[in-house]
Amino acid sequence: MTEEQALFDKISKLATEQRNEASMKIDVASPEEIVRIINEEDQKVAKLVSLRSDVIAEAIEAISESFNLGGRLLYFGAGTSGRLGVVDASECPPTFGSDPELVQGFIAGGKDAMYVAKEGAEDFEENGATDVRDNEIFPPDVVCGLAASGRTPYVVGALNEAKKRGCKTIMVSTVPKEQIDVDADYIIDVPVGPEVVMGSTRMKSGTAQKMVLNMLTTGAMIRQGKVYENVMVDLQLTNKKLVERAKKIIMIFTDLNYEEAAGYLKKADNHVKTAIVMALGKTEKEHAETLLKKHNGFIRKAIKDI
Repeated sequence: MTEEQALFDKISKLATEQRNEASMKIDVASPEEIVRIINEEDQKVAKLVSLRSDVIAEAIEAISESFNLGGRLLYFGAGTSGRLGVVDASECPPTFGSDPELVQGFIAGGKDAMYVAKEGAEDFEENGATDVRDNEIFPPDVVCGLAASGRTPYVVGALNEAKKRGCKTIMVSTVPKEQIDVDADYIIDVPVGPEVVMGSTRMKSGTAQKMVLNMLTTGAMIRQGKVYENVMVDLQLTNKKLVERAKKIIMIFTDLNYEEAAGYLKKADNHVKTAIVMALGKTEKEHAETLLKKHNGFIRKAIKDI
């Protein structure tokens, strides 16, 4: 058997490469019927993700511990999976006020592959290993591979190189664990089954991966004190909408009116958590900052210490 035939056999057996009985006649379906078929398949995804809640929780704790030690979370993927990693990483700074270096996404083929597919870029393990080496990835960094198929060479190469260096590793895939080609510390397999359009893993597979990534970064950031009650309080005020949201957040937790909240935000140099502690604790900016630093950014603990 040739190398090409062996690869063909392997890919052909993947769960995501099978035909979906529910969509066999989608090519002659009405727009309404197309929507129904896709929606019914999508509804299965959240339940499947919930079946992996234990390992997702373990991965969240590993990421949070990495952050505590000065480590980073680094996503590696190709195609849709790679783009999802880049998107999740890019959303962390404005949402949680995190350093852009803290969570990063790498896609096979480089930045240009975000917009136009780079043929063959994902086909070599060495490409993934090289990206790990070039970005000086060492413990306590955590490397998370994203591959719907569980076998993308670029992702396998990145994870294997990371493991050699002693980093914690996570694999997020949408085929059963036994079809995954890498041994990671945390394997989050969400077997979504056949796609509505055979092999189109931007559909259920992409949805499942996005849900998992939302949990990983949001959970880790919550563990870092980036959320108070259920409100993101460490956001960066990079546009007018976020400035107004910040004022609303301050008003939610205090008895301040709009103008007063704006005043506290200004006195806190646009740092929402500092403004909240200042208002609730009736204290000055420097004291609020000291308390937040002492309690690793957790507002509840800082307020109790006043």
